[in-house]
Amino acid sequence: MSAMKDSDDSNYGSKEKYLAETSSVEDYDREFVINHLANSESLKDLIEGDLDYMLEKVKEIDAAESMEWILEAIEEHNGDVNFPDVTMDRLKLLAQGQEASGLDPATYDIDLRMQAAVFKYHSPYPEVRAVVSPHDDPEMACETLRAYIIGIIWVGGGSFINEMYHQRQPSITLTATVFQILIYPSGRLLSRILPDKKIGFGKYKMSVSPGEWTYKEQMLATIMTNVGSGSTNFFHYGLTMRLPIFFNQTYAGWGFMFLMSLVTNFFGFGLAGVLRRFAVYNPRALWPTVLPILQLNKTLLLPEPKQSINGWTISKYKFFWITFICAFIYFFFPDYIFTALSTFNWMTWISPQNKKLAFITGSKMGLGFNPITTFDWSVINYTTPLVIPFFSVANKYFGVMLAGLVITGIYFSNYKYTGYFPPNNSAVYDRYGSKYNLSRVITDDNIFDPDLYRSYSQVYIGAGNLTMLGAFYCMYTITFTYIMMGEWRTALSAFMGVAKSFFEKRGASGYAAFKDPHSRMMSKYPEVPEWWFILVLAAAIGVGAGAICGYPTGTPFWAIIVVILVSIAILIPVIMVFATTGYLVPCDTLTVIIAAYMVPGNATASLLCRVFGYNTDEQAESFISDQKIGHYAKVPPRAVFRSQMIAVLLQCAITTSAVIWLIDNTPDLCTTTQSARLVCSFPNQLYSNTLLLGVVGPHRTYDRLYPLLKWSFLLGGIVGVSFYYLRRIFYRKLKYFHPVVFMSGVTRYGATYNLSYYTPGFYAGLAFMYYIRSRYLLWWTKYNYILSSGLTAGTAFSGILIFFALQYTSTTLKWWGTTVSSAGVDGSGIATLYQAPVDGFGPPVGSWE
Repeated sequence: MSAMKDSDDSNYGSKEKYLAETSSVEDYDREFVINHLANSESLKDLIEGDLDYMLEKVKEIDAAESMEWILEAIEEHNGDVNFPDVTMDRLKLLAQGQEASGLDPATYDIDLRMQAAVFKYHSPYPEVRAVVSPHDDPEMACETLRAYIIGIIWVGGGSFINEMYHQRQPSITLTATVFQILIYPSGRLLSRILPDKKIGFGKYKMSVSPGEWTYKEQMLATIMTNVGSGSTNFFHYGLTMRLPIFFNQTYAGWGFMFLMSLVTNFFGFGLAGVLRRFAVYNPRALWPTVLPILQLNKTLLLPEPKQSINGWTISKYKFFWITFICAFIYFFFPDYIFTALSTFNWMTWISPQNKKLAFITGSKMGLGFNPITTFDWSVINYTTPLVIPFFSVANKYFGVMLAGLVITGIYFSNYKYTGYFPPNNSAVYDRYGSKYNLSRVITDDNIFDPDLYRSYSQVYIGAGNLTMLGAFYCMYTITFTYIMMGEWRTALSAFMGVAKSFFEKRGASGYAAFKDPHSRMMSKYPEVPEWWFILVLAAAIGVGAGAICGYPTGTPFWAIIVVILVSIAILIPVIMVFATTGYLVPCDTLTVIIAAYMVPGNATASLLCRVFGYNTDEQAESFISDQKIGHYAKVPPRAVFRSQMIAVLLQCAITTSAVIWLIDNTPDLCTTTQSARLVCSFPNQLYSNTLLLGVVGPHRTYDRLYPLLKWSFLLGGIVGVSFYYLRRIFYRKLKYFHPVVFMSGVTRYGATYNLSYYTPGFYAGLAFMYYIRSRYLLWWTKYNYILSSGLTAGTAFSGILIFFALQYTSTTLKWWGTTVSSAGVDGSGIATLYQAPVDGFGPPVGSWE
C-alpha cells in the first residue's frame, strides 16, 4: 500500500557515492553479528527467531543490492503506522552513507546488509517475524484426509457451540486459538491410527496419514475451523425477523435462514478471492488479528531453542499451558462465584439509588466512566489489546471517551427529549417514555401506516443511540475521503489488478507483482483461478434471488443489487483500515438508509438490504483474513479454497439448526433479564434502527425530528479531508492519530456497551503493546501472543463449561458478590433523568407527519 509521505526533507547520500566509498564485503564471524543484533533496537528480535537462516542469507546480499533494498524500504514504509520508528530512523541513517552516518565501517556494513536481508528474506514487521517462518518446505504434508476429518469434526462442534453462545454479553467464543488446542492432539492421535496410504483415482489422489502430524496440516484444519466455527452475521438479523418481541416473521424458519446463510457466506467468499492480490499478497496488509493463531501453531508444532529471554527460560509451550490452566480456574470467579469482579461498577455501590452517579459511572446502563471496571479477562479482551497495535487501541479508547462526554452534554441538557429515556441503550421510545409499540403503526402486512403513526407517537431514541448514529454517518465519509486521498495509488492498483486478472493468460501468477519473500515462496504453488471465485459470486447471487423472491419478504431484488454495489465501492478502503489497524468498519448503518429511501416503510426489506450491506464486507474480510493465514503459513492456495468451501457448507447447516433450537427452547431470549445473559445486544440494536429508519423512514427521522444527523455525512467528509492535509503538514505529531479508528470509538455507545469495556483493554495495550514491546522486545516477541492465546483459550473453555453445566440449567449462586452489581439503579437499566408527563411530551398528537 502506498504511503502518505513524510513532509520532512531528508537528504540521503546517493547509492553511487556509497558504493564508491564502501569497502569490499566480508563475512563477519557469528559472535560479532550476534553482539551487533543484541545491541540493535530494530533487529534484536532476530536472536529469538530464525537466526542461523538469516546469518546465511546476509552473506548472499552485497552492498549494492543492500542499498537498493534500503532506499526502496524508506519509500514504501514512510507513513506506515505499523512500521517501527526506530527501524525507519536507522534506515534513513544508513541511506546517508557510512561517513555521514558516523558508524565505523564494520558496524555500518553489517547493519546495512542485515537490514536489507530482513526485507528481502523475512518481514519488516517484528510482530510478523515473531510468528512467521522466512522459509518453506513445499514437500511438507498439508492437504491430507486426516486434516479434513479433524477440520470437519471441529467445524461441526465449534459452529454449534459458538452460535449457542453468540448472543451472550460479553460473548465467549471458541476461537481459532481454542480449536488449535483441540486440533493438535486430534492430529497426533489420527497419525497413529490411520494407515499411511493414498486414496483416490488417477492424478486426483490424497494421502490419508503420511507420518507425523505436520505444521501445515494443523494450519489447514485451523483455517477450516476459523471459517466454519463462526457464523454469518445474518443470524442476528434472523433473530430480529423471527422473534415475537421483534418483527415476528414466522416464515423465517430453517429453510430461509439456511439459504440466507449460504448467500451471505459465499458472496463474501467470492469477493475475498477477487480482492486477494490487494488484501492478501500485499505485505503491508498486516492483518494483526491473525498473528496469535500463527504463533500458537508454531508453538505446538515446531521446536524452539532453549534461551534466556530477559531472565525467562520457560518454553512457549509450557507458558501457554500455565496461562491456560490459570485462566480456566480463575474464570469461575468473575463468571459465576463472584460476578461483581466482572461488572465491577464499584462507584455505584457508594450510593446505589443515585441516578446521576449511575448515569455517569455505571457499567450497565451508564456511560462507564470508571478507572477500574473489571477483573474479567473476557471483558479486558473485548478489544483484543494484546493483538491490536497500541495506536489502534488508543485511538478507539479516546474516541469512546469523547463520545461519553458528548452523550453527557446531550443527556443532561434534555436535547430532543433524551432526558426521558435511559442514557445508553438501543431501544426506541414513544412520547410517553415507553418502549415503542410497533404494532400500533403497521398494517397486517407489516407495512407502515402514516395515519396510525400520526395518531400514536413519533419515534424517539436516547442520547447514546443518537450519538452512535451520527458518529457512524460521519465515519463513513471520513473513511472514504481520508483513506482514498492517502491511499489512492493503492486503491487504483487494486482496481487495476482485479480488472487485469480477468484478461491475463491462463497460468499467469498474481504473486509476480510483489517482491516480498512470502509472495516469492507462495508462487511455487498453483493459484486459484479467478473464474472459480466469479462462479461462487454468481451462484450466491442466484441463490439470494431465489430466497428473497421465493419467500414473502416483500423485498425487490434490485434493491439488494444496489446495496451490494454500494458495499463493494466502499470495501477497498474498509479493508485498508482493517488490514492495518485490526478494526472493522461496518457498513450496515449506511445501507439501512439507502434501503429506507428505496423501499420505504418496509421493515423486512430494510433488514435484508442491511444484511447484504454488512455481510458483503464483513464476510469478505473474514475470508481474506483466513487466506492471509494461509499466505503466512505457506499453505497451498487451492487447499485453502477447498477447505473454506467445505467448512462453510457444513457451518451453514449447523449454525442454522442452532439458531432455530435457541428460538424454540430458550426462555426470555434476547431480553435483558435472560438468565444466561443471552441478551442479544446487536439484534436489539437492529430492531430499533430498523424501526427508526426502515419503518418510520429517514424523511420523518431526519427532516422532522433529528435534522442534524444528515449533516454528519458532510462533517465526516470535511474531517477526512482536513486530517489528510494536517497529517501531511504535522506528520510526526499526527502519525499515530487515525481519524477512522478514533471515530469508530465514538460509535461504541447506543447499545449495552460503554467505556467500561474499553478502559481495561487500554491499560493492557499500554502495558504489553507499548511499554513491554518497546522496552523488552525479545520477551514480547516470544511470549506476548502466547499469553493472549492462553488467557483467551482458558477463559473460553471455562465459560463454556459454566454456561452449559450451571447457567443454562439455572443453577444460581446468590450472595452479595453476585447481586451487588445489579442491585442499584445501574442494574435496573430503566432509570431516567426526568419522568415523562402523563399526557406525553413533544408536539401534540396529530401535529407531525
